Amino acid sequence: MAHEQLSRDERYAIAGMKTRGYSKREIGRCLGRDPATICREMKRNSFDQTDRYWAEKAHALAMARRHKSRKKSQYSQQEWAEVDTKLQQEWSPKQIVGTRYLELKRTMSYETIYRRIRIDRKQGGRLWTHMRHMSKAFRKRKGSPSTRGRLVGKRHISERPAAVELRREVGHCEGDTVMGVDQRHCVLTLVERSTGFVQIKKLTARSKEQASAALAQCIIKLHGVIKSITLDNGTEFHDYESVEKQFGVPFYFATPYHSWERGTNENTNGLIRQYLPKGKCLKDLTQAECDAIAAKLNNRPRERLGFRTPAQMLAALTGVAFQS
Repeated sequence: MAHEQLSRDERYAIAGMKTRGYSKREIGRCLGRDPATICREMKRNSFDQTDRYWAEKAHALAMARRHKSRKKSQYSQQEWAEVDTKLQQEWSPKQIVGTRYLELKRTMSYETIYRRIRIDRKQGGRLWTHMRHMSKAFRKRKGSPSTRGRLVGKRHISERPAAVELRREVGHCEGDTVMGVDQRHCVLTLVERSTGFVQIKKLTARSKEQASAALAQCIIKLHGVIKSITLDNGTEFHDYESVEKQFGVPFYFATPYHSWERGTNENTNGLIRQYLPKGKCLKDLTQAECDAIAAKLNNRPRERLGFRTPAQMLAALTGVAFQS
């Protein structure tokens, strides 16, 4: 008969009959197994290579051997090709695994994907170059005085409605500027808190005129969606009142040097730094390139969204599919 793995119950039966003096041929006949199968089982899974046969130990040895033999062929080349494609699109291993679960596809753990990346790098591969590298944590000195321009009459972040802090309502955004190495060319980022949907606008100067124009473009693009904007205290936002009056969107400002009060924006800027690293000059950066970066981030799954993408979540909450 064709070889079929012995079960735990069969191994207990073998151990019991062996203790009672049954021969291998008799055990095989009782179990409907070839005597050679019984002989091979006792030889391979006996305790300490002796003639002592314990069912539980024998079963554990057999299962360990089977697991080891399957390790190298658990996932197909097609499955790994799908993973590699997502890695090359700057998806993290956790995002890949989460999305495969949603799509009801068989998936490996994200630790296994990281291990594949490390092995690929040792072999001269380039998968690791698509991984995000987080910079060292940086903290402002406690008690350091604010040297940035002050503007009277700004609404403090503490005045925001509770729904903003709890992310219970779509349309509340956080904004900031990300500087290039020349401290002139930069980008303005505006991210929606509940979905993480981001817009990136290129500025050729960190001026209030350009920042206000960029904010207006962002509001127009998400027409009717944006309900409030919380900003950093940079002087480039000193003309916020003109935008507020034009669109009726209230602006709030974080406490100076309390970047954690705009956590969503800070996290998003960290993601953007993968494409616009510190030390890079943004002089030649185009708006088309900014839009391409935003599209990548808005169509990348997020763990906090249940591995949906910001674009998918914004469309679900507003009923409108906005282009990145």
